[in-house]
Amino acid sequence: VQLQAYGGGLVQAGGSLRLSCTASGSTLDSYSWAWFRQAPGKERIFVAGISWYRSRTYYDDSVSGRFTIYRDNAEKTVYLQMTSLTLEDTALYYCAIENVPIYAEFVHTMTDAYHHWGQGTLVTVSS
Repeated sequence: VQLQAYGGGLVQAGGSLRLSCTASGSTLDSYSWAWFRQAPGKERIFVAGISWYRSRTYYDDSVSGRFTIYRDNAEKTVYLQMTSLTLEDTALYYCAIENVPIYAEFVHTMTDAYHHWGQGTLVTVSS
């Protein structure tokens, strides 16, 4: 499975940005998606995830209410709509995908649970 993430860029504080990530190659039968981010000098942390079954969404508290994750299974793509961006949102954003049971409504939040990662797309929020 190959993941291609795009949509990062420079945006002013308070602005919006939408990230996308598309899977290609040999894809999984049932899978959850997640977005992580890594700020300079910090660990990669979970931002948002969406389950395979019923597309349940999960968010880190720092982005809840501002970010929205959604998926298009036909296009094998996940999106992260980011609004009300702050300087603290500046980071390299990674998408990840992992196989899950077909009726799974959970999402892994730990990096170790994912074996398939995108290359990262940089989001820079300026004041």
